[in-house]
Amino acid sequence: MSGLQRTALIIAIIGAVNWGLIGFFGFDLVAAIFGGQGAVFARVIYAIVGLAGLYCISLLFLPQEQTQQSPEPQR
Repeated sequence: MSGLQRTALIIAIIGAVNWGLIGFFGFDLVAAIFGGQGAVFARVIYAIVGLAGLYCISLLFLPQEQTQQSPEPQR
């Protein structure tokens, strides 16, 4: 997995955790940290998370060999 793929996956996971907080507790961590949902910086964060999620869609279509960290031993 390349550095870009790992970064996108980490950002998408952070976004998923934020959505989980919203769903379970009604608490938007990004809005709390960056000054509300309408704040410019919060909107930039939401956009970055959205783009990372869209990029992660491409990971679904990679051959399994490309997503593994180390090759499996040959028998």
